[in-house]
Amino acid sequence: MKRKEVIRAIKFALVSASAGIVEIVVFTIMNELTGLKYWPCYLTALVASVIWCFTINRRYTFKSTKNVPRAMAMVFAFYLVFTPVTTILGNYLAETLHWNEYLVTALNMALNLSLEYLYDTFIVYRGEMDNNDIAAKEKKEQAQS
Repeated sequence: MKRKEVIRAIKFALVSASAGIVEIVVFTIMNELTGLKYWPCYLTALVASVIWCFTINRRYTFKSTKNVPRAMAMVFAFYLVFTPVTTILGNYLAETLHWNEYLVTALNMALNLSLEYLYDTFIVYRGEMDNNDIAAKEKKEQAQS
């Protein structure tokens, strides 16, 4: 069981890294091409990465058949807290303290990775992991070998 959870954490980190690429690309486009302040660039990029991450992690990392609207509502609840805190703090660091916008975004991304993994594992998908068609196929293959 421990091995399975280590693999799940690695998958989550890899999917989050891909979501990080989505986030930084969207952030860079908005930051460099629009002239907007930090917070709208960050917020737009965060939303794009959350949708990407949720979709892939639900299917391949947590292998869950949990009701999509319910699971998304639970993830939305996480971001009701995470987003304002990181947006306000990030804006303060970037605009008031003049920290580099990309450093602030990277710090927010690292915080997001660790907190969301814990939240998804112990709240969103608790008791409803490894029950989709991918998990069933893997169980069948393990039983045959």
